[in-house]
Amino acid sequence: MTTLYLDRKDLTVAHHAGRLRLQAGPAAQDVPLALLERVVVAAAVRLDSRVLGALAERGIGVLLLGPRSGERLAIVHGRPHQDARVRLGQMRLADDGAFALATAKRLVAHKLRRQSRLLAQARRLRPDQSRALSRGMATLEALLSALAGSADLASVRGLEGAGAAAHFQALGAVLPPQLGFAARRRRPPPDPVNAALSLGYTLLHFEAVRAAYAAGLDPYIGFLHGLSFGRESLASDLIEPLRPALDGWLWRLFATRALRAEHFHTEAGRCLLGKAGRAVFFGAYETFARPQRRVLRRLCRHLAAAARAACPPTLGEETDDA
Repeated sequence: MTTLYLDRKDLTVAHHAGRLRLQAGPAAQDVPLALLERVVVAAAVRLDSRVLGALAERGIGVLLLGPRSGERLAIVHGRPHQDARVRLGQMRLADDGAFALATAKRLVAHKLRRQSRLLAQARRLRPDQSRALSRGMATLEALLSALAGSADLASVRGLEGAGAAAHFQALGAVLPPQLGFAARRRRPPPDPVNAALSLGYTLLHFEAVRAAYAAGLDPYIGFLHGLSFGRESLASDLIEPLRPALDGWLWRLFATRALRAEHFHTEAGRCLLGKAGRAVFFGAYETFARPQRRVLRRLCRHLAAAARAACPPTLGEETDDA
């Protein structure tokens, strides 16, 4: 199973007999739907509702990105999970203050540890930046110690935010200076690193939304991230421990010059990744994402099991074994 990236604006996509036909001028290519797990549309391609229907029927998720900005426009899901008890149990767990706090602390602890490990790896490879990296690691260790005594979600969220700031300040010391990275900034991303981070996190968030739906969970009901209109808070929770892995992956892409400043350009204050850069990015992302998808599936299975336990069948309720 694989991902199909559609990133050519003159492309027409049609469905016929279990295949997608990709047509660009006189050239055409057929892609069997049986090979696909997800489709990412990154350009203004032409397709109709029959294509989306065929993808949804087979459970193939579709992520629509802004053709220029790379921001998420929409996600099209396949058939939903049928066990409503999982979502009901998830709601009960979200209302359980002790469970929500413990879950949030575990997620942030994993993130802080992985951030620290990434900075330790960077220090080994870049001893010339040892001072900045050691300072970041010391801050992360102090935050991890403080996390153990956190008594509420507000303090956990504050520690996570402080960790992210220290992490990116230290990581900036080993990024190529011509990239102009000073701090994490999202809207709009002002430099190539922030633009690449935003695109990577968008793809990773898509993976988390799909993993949650596949496990029967509601991606909008989180624990670390509270309810917020239009935000898939659980998906945001799930990717927090994975963000340092993506940060390190991008650092290596820039350090090896697989991604370079000339792959980007700026329009109206927004840094954008060009088509040649997207080809590099998407190709490398697939290799990076495979183990992350396994982690997300495992996290969602464990959470779904806890949700089912929080909502056991009532006497006389029909079950799958009935």
